[in-house]
Amino acid sequence: QVQLVESGGDSVQSGGSLRLSCAASGFRLSPYRSSLMAWFRQSLGKEREAVAFIDRDNSTWYADSVKDRFTISRDNAKSRLYLQMNNLKPEDTAMYYCAASWSRLNTLRGLGTLGINFWGQGTQVTVSA
Repeated sequence: QVQLVESGGDSVQSGGSLRLSCAASGFRLSPYRSSLMAWFRQSLGKEREAVAFIDRDNSTWYADSVKDRFTISRDNAKSRLYLQMNNLKPEDTAMYYCAASWSRLNTLRGLGTLGINFWGQGTQVTVSA
């Protein structure tokens, strides 16, 4: 069974940086490198939204709100996913979720959360003004 475990969430001041990590395991029938990986976030009272995707060929997609501030990356040898977050803003405050999908990047852009096959439990990021 696929397990995704996030870490790295913290409380920081506006303008600060954080690096989130996601440890993936249990990809028995299909190796980690054959899945699209993603970060989503959800703040209080709002729907879960896509933040960044990274496909099998390392092609990426970012939400407009985080473009040029966040960087998604993956280490297939370690089955790890990362999200480097710079110049954090109070509106980035949310629970951040690691996710895995069998979809392709352009397909997942249209499906959003419906295209996710596995979710982590989340890690909290709080940015104060």
